[in-house]
Amino acid sequence: MAIPLAHPEGQPGYAGLPATPRRAFRKLLAAGLAGSSIEWYDFFLYGTAAALVFPRVFFPHSSVLTGTLLAFSTFWAGFVARPIGGVLAGHLGDKYGRKPVVVTCLAVMGSATFLIGCLPSAAAVGTLAPVLLVALRFVQGLAAGGQWGGIVLLLTESASPKRRGFAGTFGQTSVPVAVIISNLIFVAASGLMPDAAFLSWGWRLPFLVSVVMFAVVVYIQAKVEDTAEFRQLQRAASRPDNAVQSAPLAQVVRNKWGTILLGCGILSATNSLFYISVSGLLSYGTGSLGLERDPLLAVVLAGSAAMLATIPWSGHLSDKVGRRPLILIGGLGVAVWAFPYFLLVDTASLPLIFVAVLVGFVFQCLTYGPIASFLSELFAPNVRYSGASLAYQLSAIIVSGGTPFLMTALIAKTGSTMPVAAYILIMGLVTFASAWFLPETNPAEVRADPHAVPGAHLYR
Repeated sequence: MAIPLAHPEGQPGYAGLPATPRRAFRKLLAAGLAGSSIEWYDFFLYGTAAALVFPRVFFPHSSVLTGTLLAFSTFWAGFVARPIGGVLAGHLGDKYGRKPVVVTCLAVMGSATFLIGCLPSAAAVGTLAPVLLVALRFVQGLAAGGQWGGIVLLLTESASPKRRGFAGTFGQTSVPVAVIISNLIFVAASGLMPDAAFLSWGWRLPFLVSVVMFAVVVYIQAKVEDTAEFRQLQRAASRPDNAVQSAPLAQVVRNKWGTILLGCGILSATNSLFYISVSGLLSYGTGSLGLERDPLLAVVLAGSAAMLATIPWSGHLSDKVGRRPLILIGGLGVAVWAFPYFLLVDTASLPLIFVAVLVGFVFQCLTYGPIASFLSELFAPNVRYSGASLAYQLSAIIVSGGTPFLMTALIAKTGSTMPVAAYILIMGLVTFASAWFLPETNPAEVRADPHAVPGAHLYR
C-alpha cells in the first residue's frame, strides 16, 4: 500500500489534508536517504576515479598533469549537465509531480553508472573510450540535476511545517553517506588486488555495484505517493486560477530571477571547499605531496563521518533559530578557514590534513544543512521544483564541477596552493553576501505561530 504523504506530527495535514502516521513518515525519510545516498554515491564515485584511476585508463598517453586535467574535464561534464537536468526535472516535477521525476532520475543514474563500469579502456578502443565516458558522465549529470529537487521536496513538503529544516537534511546527509560508501568500496576494491589488476578491471567493481539502485526505485514507485502539497495543487488545477502552471520554469525565471541567482550564490562556499576536499585533495596529495592513496582516502572518509551528525543538527537548529543565521556563519567560516586549510594541507601531515578537512566540513554543514528547506521555501509550491532546482544546479556548473580542475591548474601554474585558498575565500564571501540579501523564510514570528508555514509569507 502506498504511503500517503502529509504531516506526521498528529496534527491536521497541510491545508486540511489528513495526517500521516509517524511510522509512514519515517519510512519516507529512510527511502529518501537511501535513494539520494545511492544517487550521490554514483556521482561522487566518478570524482574519486577521476583523481586516481581515469588518467591512466582513459588517457594513458598523456603526461601525469595533462591526464589529470583531462580526467577532471570529464568530471566537469557531469556538472555542465546538472542545470539541464534540473530545468527539465523542475518543469516536469511542477506539472506532473515530484515522485515520478525522482523515480526516473534514480533509474537513469543507476543505468549510467553501471555502464561506466562496462566501458572499454583507451588501450582497447582508442579515443572512443573517453568519448563514451564523457557521454555517460553527462547522463549522470542530468540525473543528479533532476533528483535533488525531487527528493528534497518529497521530504520537506511531507514534513510538519515546524520540522522542515530537519526533514530536508535527510536528502543533504546523503552526501557524506555517499562519500563514505564510495571511499570504502574504492579502498576495499583497490586493497584486495594488485595495482595492475585494479587498473585493468578492479576499478569497475564499485561502478557495477550501483545496480542496487533499482531496488530503491522499485520501493519508491510502489510505496510512496506524491506530496500532500502537490496533490492539493492538482485538485486546484480545475479552478480558474490554475494552480498547476503550464510553464512553471518560465514563470519562476521571469518573476524570481534575482532569488534564483542569490540562491545559487549561497552554495558557493560549501560546493567549492567540498569538491576540493573529496576530489582535488586526492589528486594533489598523491601527486604533489607524495602521500599514499588509501590513508588520504581514510582522512576524507573520517571527515565525512562528522558531517553525518552536523548536517541534521544544523537543519534542526534552523527550525529553532532560522535558516539565514546558520548560512551566514557557515559562509564566513569557510572564508576565514580558507588559508589555514591549505597551510595545514601543505604540511603533508595526515593528522593536520584531517583537521583541515574536518573544520572545513563543519563550516560547510552550517550552510548545507538548512539549504534544502531554505531554497524550497523561497518559492511558491507551484514553481518550487523549478526554482529550487535551478538555483541549486546553477552552482554546480559555475562552482562545483570546475573547482578540482581549477585547483590543479592553479597549483601547476604557480607552484603554490595560496591562489586556491584565495579562491575559497572569495567563495565564502559570495555565500555570505548572497544570504545577506535573501529574506529569512523562517523568521521569529513564523516560528512562534504554531500554524504558520515557513516561506508562505513570501509568496502570498
